[in-house]
Amino acid sequence: MSTNISLKHINKLAIPALISGISEPILSLTDAAIVGNIQFNATESLAAVGIVTTFLSMLIWVLGQTRSAISSIVSQYVGANNLDEIKNLPAQAIFIITSLSVLIIIGTYPFANHIFKLYNASGLILEYSVDYYKIRVFGFPFTLFTIAVFGAFRGLQNTYYPMLIAIIGTIANIILDFILVYGIDGYIEPMHIKGAAYASVIAQLLMAICAVYYLLKKTSIPLKLSFPFNKEINRFVLMILNLFVRTIALNVTLYYASAFATSYGATYIAAYTIAINLWFLGAFIVDGYSSAGNILSGKLYGGKEYSLLITLSNKLIKYGIVIGIFIALVGGLLYYPLGNIFTNDPEVLKQFYNIFWIVLAMQPLCTLAFIFDGIFKGLGKMEVLRNVLLASTFLVFIPILFWLDYLNYKLYAIFIAITFWIIARGFPLILIFRKIFTPLSKNN
Repeated sequence: MSTNISLKHINKLAIPALISGISEPILSLTDAAIVGNIQFNATESLAAVGIVTTFLSMLIWVLGQTRSAISSIVSQYVGANNLDEIKNLPAQAIFIITSLSVLIIIGTYPFANHIFKLYNASGLILEYSVDYYKIRVFGFPFTLFTIAVFGAFRGLQNTYYPMLIAIIGTIANIILDFILVYGIDGYIEPMHIKGAAYASVIAQLLMAICAVYYLLKKTSIPLKLSFPFNKEINRFVLMILNLFVRTIALNVTLYYASAFATSYGATYIAAYTIAINLWFLGAFIVDGYSSAGNILSGKLYGGKEYSLLITLSNKLIKYGIVIGIFIALVGGLLYYPLGNIFTNDPEVLKQFYNIFWIVLAMQPLCTLAFIFDGIFKGLGKMEVLRNVLLASTFLVFIPILFWLDYLNYKLYAIFIAITFWIIARGFPLILIFRKIFTPLSKNN
């Protein structure tokens, strides 16, 4: 029986994945928006949230690749109708990744001050960054656990329950942000930036609890750890290692972008924080269709349905370009109101408005890069993703950034470099995909 790749079915997978995918950037955007409007030291607080969010995103993206690896393997076995052979793999993967997350806490917590000095943070910004991180880092294991469970659901071709979990966590975070940051007169003292951190940790814990409930109640995947390791654990680990190297390269980009913005001063890092978080939001919106590509490509590859795989990629290119243009147009219509959500500082807003158009203009390019990221993850071809991102980071992004920074372009340098980085990520993947699967589809 052929896999359904109709627009209706793609949307059935993509829209819930889109909603669940934006939960993490919404947590950070909520923190940024609420902290950016506190009464005292709002600009420094906003800058600190931006710096810590960049570092935490690096950690989450490095270790959160379990979602893609689990999804790839499970979806391929679903396509081959052999799911029973890897039912114990998700629990083993979750055990490995949560163990690593505990080691990350132990390894970073005592050195938070030194870590954020590397991002050029100093004075009050450094103090706030350390305060915020030393609370938020305890939500890290819960986040990784939830991400891994999401991978199991995606492999099973189900994005509905991850969406429910994400909605619960997002609503909880927004409510707790208002309560803990601003306080409740006569009941709860305002906790400012620390309150935003506590709100995020509680929301992440709640999402992990919901993830346990839905996985055990709605699937046949157990969470009980069993040995010996599944036969696919070696492939899982190799995928993780390739994605680990790839994500390190990705975070070299984010590190240099954040460090350069911070070096320009508090006004610039605050403007950068708003712009990059909105960029992340756009990326995670597109991630819904990237996830659909991930889920369906894995199943099609497992079932050797190569002609449908080519058809799927063509459809996703069209949908992705339309979505990217739509995001850009909505951002253009809300150009000025968006900035005012995050800050009232006229200097910060000036710098943000100067470069936000670049963020919007690159959205169609982003959609192509992210969708093919998803397809290659579904195929399990992580080494291709690794090589493309290494090349785009070290041969494209960094040289352009340093050159434009030398010309004193400041935030323009960062976002122009990111645009060329996205182009260098997306188009090679399309060409490689065609080269591999066009011949196979003709024999299908």
